[in-house]
Amino acid sequence: MGKGENEIGETMNDSKEEVKQFLAQNFSISEGVRDFVEAVEQELFERFNELENIKEYNQYKVLKAFQKNRISDNHFAWNTGYGLDDAGRDALEAVYSSVFNTEKTLVRPTIVSGTHAITIALMGILRPGDKLIYATGRPYDTLAGVIGHYGNEADNGEANKGSLKDFGVDYDEVEMKDDTTIDVDALVAKLDEDTTMVAIQRATGYAFRQALSISEIKRTIDAVKAYNENIIVMVDNCYGEFLDFSEPTDVGADIVAGSLIKNPGGGLALCGGYVTGKSKYVEMASYRMTSPAIGGECGLMFGQTRAMMQGLFMAPGIVNAAVKGAVLCAKVFENLGYEVCPGSNDKRNDIIEAIELGSREKVIAFCEGIQAAAPVDAFITPIPSPMPGYEDEIIMAAGAFVQGSSIELSADSPLREPYIAYFQGGLTYEHSRLGVMKALQTLCDKCDQKIKF
Repeated sequence: MGKGENEIGETMNDSKEEVKQFLAQNFSISEGVRDFVEAVEQELFERFNELENIKEYNQYKVLKAFQKNRISDNHFAWNTGYGLDDAGRDALEAVYSSVFNTEKTLVRPTIVSGTHAITIALMGILRPGDKLIYATGRPYDTLAGVIGHYGNEADNGEANKGSLKDFGVDYDEVEMKDDTTIDVDALVAKLDEDTTMVAIQRATGYAFRQALSISEIKRTIDAVKAYNENIIVMVDNCYGEFLDFSEPTDVGADIVAGSLIKNPGGGLALCGGYVTGKSKYVEMASYRMTSPAIGGECGLMFGQTRAMMQGLFMAPGIVNAAVKGAVLCAKVFENLGYEVCPGSNDKRNDIIEAIELGSREKVIAFCEGIQAAAPVDAFITPIPSPMPGYEDEIIMAAGAFVQGSSIELSADSPLREPYIAYFQGGLTYEHSRLGVMKALQTLCDKCDQKIKF
């Protein structure tokens, strides 16, 4: 005979108690923090179901892309030297093109970061006399050296380093209208016959705003194309893959760039980036990646093809785990009275959760908690320090299997007012959940013992 409802309920309660005791004994999570986070989690049942539907759709989409391109284990073989006629590399790039609904893709381990992927797209396409306009205000700090100047400001010592400014590319930017809206009217007013490219940064960087939705990206693209259909629209899709039923390339983006140690690598890619879109623009980017005589025909994969393929296959589920963790983080700190962005009920367009903690000490404690929840280097205490490309000291908590991987549980912050911590990642929801608990526990222990649950 099967177990009765009472017996099943008792078993479940016993199991929960085992988990609670393990958390207390091994991670020093207090009863108050445990019960508070668990209660918050119960409030998110319907929200999590919505996210599961997006995951399911994207998982089937990725699976179909693998089947369409007839992937076999022959594609996992090594190549050497120049990487000529690498069937696995070509197949991987074909799968990406199917997933993103594009004509051509570069997926390479030699693209060292998202900034590098964006750079080869910008520098591969733009020519002297062209004009680039960022529709989302000032981009990441790390792109300052790529652009060479911001508006009318000095180049901050970036001259003669190969920036766009050095090569005679003009630059302008349009401030966001509000936290979620591009000022399309102001953008169109800046467009002229010299405008070659409009760039859209989907994620927030270190801004306290929501990432851009696909519908907002489409609205902007439509306005640009209505003015002049030949203006190229590039979208920086870092942190944004598999957050919706569509990608920017499905709504008219000409070229998109991103990092493999964020969403699409699924935690398995050791490094790398991608550029995907219209064939002629991806080809131009490939000439910057290697050389005009070579383009994408060469380039060793260093035996990473299988990991990159498997990571892409797993990515929808892993992104879902990270997003659920971000929503939990939002709701926990929202319920404690902190300002968070996005809010727990807001539509998710990237995996990042920003929490305005209000003091240097609280940000440091938050990051210490995340580091203490890591599977790697949990014994290390993160310390604020200078970082190339950033104006302020940065604190980073990232005990990851892949160094710098933002799809793994991590947190970071530029230590400047109003002191915002940026939480992201988690290869499993349970790990992300533990990160939230440990960050809250450390915050309580070191900075805010008056928090009542």
